[in-house]
Amino acid sequence: MAVLMLGATLLANAQSGTNSPYSQYGLGVLSDQTSGFNRGMNGVGLGFHEHNQVNYLNPASYASLDSMTFIFDAGISGQITNFEENGVKKNANNSNFEYVVAGFRLFRHLGMSFGVVPFTNIGYDYSSSDWVNASDKDVYYTNTFHGEGGLHQAYVGAGWEPIKGLSVGANISYLWGDYTKYITNSYSNAYYKTLTRTYNSKINSYRLDFGAQYTQQVTKKDWVTVGATFTPGHNLGGSADMNIISSNAQTNTSDTIPFSIGNAHSLPTMYGVGLMWNHSNQWKVGLDYTLQKWGAEGYPTFEMKNNEATYSLKDGFYKDRSKFNFGAQYCYNERDRAFLKRVQYRLGASYATPYYKMNGVDGPKEISVSAGFGIPIMNSYNSRSLLNISGQWVKNSADGLIKENVFRINIGLTFNEGWFKKWKMQ
Repeated sequence: MAVLMLGATLLANAQSGTNSPYSQYGLGVLSDQTSGFNRGMNGVGLGFHEHNQVNYLNPASYASLDSMTFIFDAGISGQITNFEENGVKKNANNSNFEYVVAGFRLFRHLGMSFGVVPFTNIGYDYSSSDWVNASDKDVYYTNTFHGEGGLHQAYVGAGWEPIKGLSVGANISYLWGDYTKYITNSYSNAYYKTLTRTYNSKINSYRLDFGAQYTQQVTKKDWVTVGATFTPGHNLGGSADMNIISSNAQTNTSDTIPFSIGNAHSLPTMYGVGLMWNHSNQWKVGLDYTLQKWGAEGYPTFEMKNNEATYSLKDGFYKDRSKFNFGAQYCYNERDRAFLKRVQYRLGASYATPYYKMNGVDGPKEISVSAGFGIPIMNSYNSRSLLNISGQWVKNSADGLIKENVFRINIGLTFNEGWFKKWKMQ
């Protein structure tokens, strides 16, 4: 008998925006860290500098924010995930409050932004069972895997345009979070001991992001923007703690062996470059490439050799991650009085390699496509706010591993209010 249960619990809280078994590896599933308008274009944005959207993918873009306005953007998502392994299929649902960001113009050519965004998500709950002895089907074992948590990022940043066409910027972030994971090996016969390994870690650290953008007009109606970002890597501090707990149901006793690794986790050095082509402020097409140098980092690893357990940092678990994003947006005229001519239509696609290995085998590659709309909110006192809605399909797959198909709906509301205008009395 072999039973595979891939049903994941609904973890719709601030700590978990996923129900993927792959979130048990590394620091969890990496967030796209995109807002509503980026998501419709599947995360592209390093070369985008919108006057009415907060683009925290590249802090240099803050220099382009409108004067006399305050922009507030918040988003949520809901998703259905289909898992498949060895012909067994399961579905799981979850939702998440994604991000909240704000931006405004401080002075001429100087913009500012702040907000809270996710960095990683951990959330899984599944088990597998089989007979202890295939020829004697009397006792079976069950391995249960559970984990929850993730890292979050609160940032404040500024973007400055010192000369026409060139802008630079930086974000400084407080990075925090924790995770709890456990693996339990139990048996249907109380004669066998139950073994549990628990993993815990808590992180409080910082992150720095630097960005630059340069825009050049190439024809009367065409502009090209080149964007670049850099995030220096560093140790995140904190310890990784593990306990091995052996429980005896017959004697109602248990033994615990503790392990701990100091300074166990690190943030990798990250690079990004992007290109955006703008035609008449109607067509905006972008292409991004990002590289995360995870391969240089060690990972807390449990090993059992000669009946001796060890828990230490090991190389070879992480690997460098590359991601390509392509996206486009079309809007006939964002200031036109006709509603349909102000709607923003978006499409995007991306491809990403994994940032970890499992038993020496590369993790799943990610392929994703998206489509969405920026719907103007028009009334007597507001004509610049937007409702951003997008749908996204994500496929995670690798030979011999669980296949995931994720169908996600993203909803973001961007308030763009003229808070800094002075009223005149007639």
